[in-house]
Amino acid sequence: MTMRGSLANIKVIDASRVLGGPYAGQVLADHGADVIKIEPPAGDETRGWGPPFLDGTASYFLGLNRNKRGMALDMSKPAGQELLLRLLETADVFIENFKAGTLERWGLTREELQTRFPRLIHCRVSGFGSDGPMGGLPGYDAAIQASCGIMSVNGELGGDPLRVGLPVVDMVTGLNAVIGILMALNERVASGKGQFVETALYDCGVSLLHPHLPNYYLSGKVAKPSGNAHPNICPYDTFATATDPIFLAVGNNRQFEILCQIIGRPDLPQNPLFVSNGERNVNRDALKVELEKGLASHECNELVDTLIKAGVPCGAVRTIDQVVADEHTIHREMIVDIDNYRGTGSPIKMSRTPASYRLKPPQFAEHTQEILDEFAVDGKALEEVLPGLDQPPLKTRTA
Repeated sequence: MTMRGSLANIKVIDASRVLGGPYAGQVLADHGADVIKIEPPAGDETRGWGPPFLDGTASYFLGLNRNKRGMALDMSKPAGQELLLRLLETADVFIENFKAGTLERWGLTREELQTRFPRLIHCRVSGFGSDGPMGGLPGYDAAIQASCGIMSVNGELGGDPLRVGLPVVDMVTGLNAVIGILMALNERVASGKGQFVETALYDCGVSLLHPHLPNYYLSGKVAKPSGNAHPNICPYDTFATATDPIFLAVGNNRQFEILCQIIGRPDLPQNPLFVSNGERNVNRDALKVELEKGLASHECNELVDTLIKAGVPCGAVRTIDQVVADEHTIHREMIVDIDNYRGTGSPIKMSRTPASYRLKPPQFAEHTQEILDEFAVDGKALEEVLPGLDQPPLKTRTA
C-alpha cells in the first residue's frame, strides 16, 4: 500500500458491472487510483461466471477487479442513492453502466450530477450510446461483434463469420473509457470543470474495423473472412514448417528478402510475381506454395528465433500455458501474484510511477465497513441498503 502510482491522488467510484467498466476501473487502480467498487445486492454477475472459482468467486470477476475496495449498496432505494451521493462528494471519477433511464429514475440525471459535483468526471459505458436509433439498448460483446461487422471479417477463408475468441469489444471499450477519463482529468486542470464521458460498445466495435473500413471507403468491396491472412499485407499469414505452424508478418521488401535468404529461397524477391507487396498480395496463393517449400526443412521454434533476431517479425503459434510459462512474459511482469490470487499485469510501463498490485479483487462487500468509517457514516442506520455489511450472502462455489 506504500507505492504511489501516477493516479495516486484520484478517487474513483466504480458502480459498473461485467467487463468494460470494471476493466477501466482496474486500469486506473493499477496506476494508483483509490477505486471503490460498488456492487448491487445480488453482486456483480461475473462473480458467478465460472468455473473455475477461487473462494467462491469466478475467475472472470478476479480478472477485472484487482486493487479495488469493495462494498455493496442497494441504490434502488432512496437511502442507497443518498449514500452514493455522499461517496461522490469527494470523488474525481464516477464509472457506471446502468441500464438506460436507471439513474434518471433515481433523480440522478447527468445534469443533476454535474450541478452537484461540478468537478466530477462521469463516465458511462453503454451498449449503443444514449442517443440515436439504438440509443439506450443493451449490448454484450459477442452481439456487438456481430452487429458492427467484426464477425463478418473473422473466420476461415470461405467459411462462416466467427466471433473473435476474446471479448475484444468490451476490453477496447474499457480502454477508451480510460483514455476519455484521463483526457477529461487533464482538461479539468485548466477549466476546473468535470464533464460527461461516454464510450459505447458499438462505437468502439466500429472503430476496430481497420483496415476493412478504409479498404471499403476506397474500393467499395465488402471484406469477408480470410483466415489468418491480412487483406493488405503479404506474406502475413500462418505457414507450415517441418514441425509446427509459424506466423510470418512481413511488412516490407527488406524483411521479405531476409526471410527468403534464411529459408533458402533467395530467388523469390526477384520473381516479378513477388517483387513488391502489391504483387505478392495479388499472387498470395502462389507465394504461399513457394514459401512453404523453403519452410519445409526448418523446425518452427528454431526458425522463429533466427528470423526475429534477423529483423523479420514472426511467431510460433502458442497456447495459453506456453505464454504464461514464457520467460519473457515473466520478465515483463505480466503475471501478478498476491497471496492465492494470480492475475495479468499492466501492459503500461512507466519509469517513475509504475503500476502496483496492492489488493486482491474484493470479496463481496468486503470493505463496506472500512469505507463507511472513512465517510463517518453509521452503517447500522443503513442496514437495509447495505447487503453483506456483516458477511457475504453469496454461497461458496467450488471449481
